[in-house]
Order: sequence, then structure tokens, then C-alpha cells
Amino acid sequence: MMSYRKLFFAASLLIVSCRGANEQKEDKLVQIVPDWTLGGFERPAAVNPIIVPDTTTLFKDPMSGNMLKWEESDTFNPGSVVKGDTLFVLYRAEDNTATGIGLRTSRLGLASSVDGINFTRSPEPVLFPGDDSQKEFEWPGGVEDPRVAVTEDGTFVVFYTQWNRKVPRLGVATSKDLRKWTKHGPIFAKSNYPALMETSHKSASIVTTVKDDKLVIAKINGKYWMYWGEHGVKGATSDNLVDWEPVLDQNGELQKFIDVRPGYFDSALTECGPPAVLTDKGILLLYNGKNENKQELADTRFNLGTYSAGQVLFDKNDPTKVLQRLDTPFMRPMEDFEKSGQYVDGTVFIQGLSYYKSKWFLYYGCADSKVAVAVYDPNSPTDFDPLPSSK
Repeated sequence: MMSYRKLFFAASLLIVSCRGANEQKEDKLVQIVPDWTLGGFERPAAVNPIIVPDTTTLFKDPMSGNMLKWEESDTFNPGSVVKGDTLFVLYRAEDNTATGIGLRTSRLGLASSVDGINFTRSPEPVLFPGDDSQKEFEWPGGVEDPRVAVTEDGTFVVFYTQWNRKVPRLGVATSKDLRKWTKHGPIFAKSNYPALMETSHKSASIVTTVKDDKLVIAKINGKYWMYWGEHGVKGATSDNLVDWEPVLDQNGELQKFIDVRPGYFDSALTECGPPAVLTDKGILLLYNGKNENKQELADTRFNLGTYSAGQVLFDKNDPTKVLQRLDTPFMRPMEDFEKSGQYVDGTVFIQGLSYYKSKWFLYYGCADSKVAVAVYDPNSPTDFDPLPSSK
């Protein structure tokens, strides 16, 4: 039987449950969740957002030849990784060449920190569209939403969205220093499911594990494994981290492991978050859930259209098998900067997860406009009483 523990998510929301479980103690209602969950995460006081748009940094765009304020409009949806004693964040930055979500050009900026909270940013982007082999996939929309991880031998791997304003596709690039990247192109270009190359697909969460106090890329049954997708969570495997095969069902179609749930916080969308984590309990995937815009389908405890964050556990020997899933999010938009910006319905969009100095740092985008952090210290439990769940 799955064991349970009390867990307090003071940083994020006032409702936490799994299958609606709760217990009464000392006349206070306390939610309990399974011990496979990661958290609770807290927003550090008076530090967020940690990365905001900058109107002073300039970059010579190789496509137009013009000097651009490449991060003038919005900075959001970050990935994170540790190199040596430094934590790095790769974040999506948009220029101000147009108005509207998806109509500007995105590039990836790099920021470094020695405490996970205060960052120094590089003045120019480190991954961006150019007149190269990926031009047809990355121009004019750019490169978006990085999720980054590292191998045991120190090779950094980033999965990102290649956006040509026609079809969004998952691309991959590798680096040894996080500054110079080699683009390898769409991850499904050589797969046995060619329809994917003409079908929208995003959001790759490769499986990692903590080894020697470092979060590194892992293998499952001899292969690299990722979860991916935004309308239902799917999977893929690889032998080389570059070329990936999607997991298919018995009918030869893309297999979904979890899907949207009417009446829950993820009623409209389930989009993979940061790299998944292999633990002794199973494979833990943190994901982004969007609430429906239709009242009759939405979770009425939250605003319509809100992006919140959930957790789901998969079998460590069979990564397609779901063991358990939280019914309420462990993070949701609560701060003003999470509910104002490009996406005014409210967004905490998790993409970066790092184990750094014995703590877990979770980096997320705020309303498609800024970057923030939440921290979980396993050695410092939170003392907080959530409100009851109606589920």
C-alpha cells in the first residue's frame, strides 16, 4: 500500500490533495499526500521575479543584420541546470518587433547564480535562429521554452520548441559550456512515425536522477526516456539523445499515458514540465495543467484558463504505467506578477528543476512575462495548514 505523509505547500496554493484524502488533527484540517511527491516549494520572500525584461541589452540579429533589444518585451519559461558550483538558467526572451503571443521572435538567454536566487545575465542570447541548418524550422518565430539537463560526462542537452510560425516542433541542441550550442534539429526527424514532423509537438521532459548529489540524465531499461506533449502526456526513447522514437500503442498511434480531466485543474491541457526525476518510488513528472475556459468543464475552484502545476508518478520499470496522480495542483498563480503580463488569466509554468546545495530549485514562467523561483528544502519542513479540497 502507498504510504502517506503530511505535506504543506505554503509557497503556492491553499488546496492540496491526492484522491481527496485529508485528516483531522488538533482541530485543524491538514491535507495529506503520498510520500512520492516532491515538495513543498516556497517562494522566497521579496526576491521574485528573479528575471524581468531588459531594454538595455543589444544583439546583432544574424537574420536581419539589425541591432535588436532582444529581451525587451518578455522573459519567461526557463530551464535550469547545475555546472560545477554554479546554477544556470536558460530563459526564453522575446524582442518587441510585434504585438501578441507567438508573433515576436524568441531567443534563449543565459543567467548564472551561486545561490539559485540572485542571477547574473549574459548580455547576448546563447541560442537563437540564424542562417543555418535549422532556419526553416526556427525562423521567424525563434527558439522557445527550453528544458535542459546534463549527462554524467558533462554534456548539456536542451530540448526546445522550434517555431517557424507554421508548425511548432521539438528540437535538440548540445553543449559543453552552456554558451556554444550545436543544433541537431527536430528530434523526430528520423523516427518511424513521420507524421509527427508535420504535427504540432512541444515540451520534452527527459528522465533524470540524483547521483552523487547531482541531477543527471538517466536511462530506463537501457534507453534514454522522455515524456513530451501538451495535450496528453506521451513518451519517446533514444539511444543517442538526438534521435527519438515516440512510444506507439497497439494500433500504431501515439500512446497517451495521462490526459486532460474535466472538472480538474488540468481540464484543458497537460503539458510536460521540467526533466522528470527517477526515484526509489518511481518516475516523478511535474507538469503544467491548464484549466478549461468553459465553466461546465473547468475546475471551479480556480480561474478559467489558469495554468497550474501538478505531479504524476510512473512505474520505474514501466515508464508508461501511471501509479498515482495528484488531483489538485501543488502550485498555482497567486502573486500579482503571476497574473499580469501577456497571459492575464494567470500562469505558473514550470520548466526548470535543479538539485543544488541540498535543496530543490523550481524555476517557472509568470504570465508569459517574467521568471520566478520556488525552493524546497527537504531538511526544513514547512508549517502550514491548507484549506480543504472540495474534491
